[in-house]
Amino acid sequence: MPHPDFKPLSLMSAGTVSATAEPWTPLPYPDVPRYDAHSVLSHWPRLHAGHDDMPPPAAGAPLAEGWALYHSGEFERAAAFGLLHGPEGLALANQATAIYANYLEPREAVRLAMFRQVIERAGAQAADDPANCQALYWQAYALGRYSQGISVARALAQGLGSKLKGALERVIALQPRHADAHVALASFHAEVIDKVGALVGRMTYGVRAETSIELFERGLQLNPDSAAGLMEYARALAMLHGESRLGEATQLFEKAAALKPADARERLDVELARVGLRD
Repeated sequence: MPHPDFKPLSLMSAGTVSATAEPWTPLPYPDVPRYDAHSVLSHWPRLHAGHDDMPPPAAGAPLAEGWALYHSGEFERAAAFGLLHGPEGLALANQATAIYANYLEPREAVRLAMFRQVIERAGAQAADDPANCQALYWQAYALGRYSQGISVARALAQGLGSKLKGALERVIALQPRHADAHVALASFHAEVIDKVGALVGRMTYGVRAETSIELFERGLQLNPDSAAGLMEYARALAMLHGESRLGEATQLFEKAAALKPADARERLDVELARVGLRD
């Protein structure tokens, strides 16, 4: 269930597509791969390489169309589509909402409200089905981004870090080949150490620099073409080791920038890598 500090906003409910009546910002890149309900299934293993537990919809099933919208960058339509298809559509709705909020929503208050939507929806689903890795993962993803938005220190004080860590550890226990969960948990270890220090992080939150590195290495072994994973690893090296690992971090950004994106989310990640190299 959501943390007690998560009070529903007046313009938000767990069933709405977004926390605002305004249209979502469209994807700005015309070169994004496009999918339909048939082609999305034939490319499913590549598109979902980070989520080992995610079976494709059956051929001809309505959700195939929703996933085609998501991978083509139609995030608002994909989220709405998912919400129309009951519990089976929640993974699509939560993923589309969280990815849109993280990459494209320009208004901070709306971004945070969207993350809270996902936390509430996924948290309720995980409470009903504790083995639902998709619910656990998107709850953790949204908790992480929400925590960054309100400040990691404040989030840790509210107990959100423990909830995030527990959800990701549960995913990995249930699905040891879930690459994105490894990367997300690795990032959590690094960010907590960066904010509170290695000693406090280890004693209070059970995080360690060596565990972060091990998790990143495993996650990228499972999904080596993850631009997001490569960039998160680069940022973690900078946080944990400073300039001594700067060369390695730059190489990771270069590798991410050189990848050929398979869908809209990867296109956004590759662009972030290119911008990071220019800055």
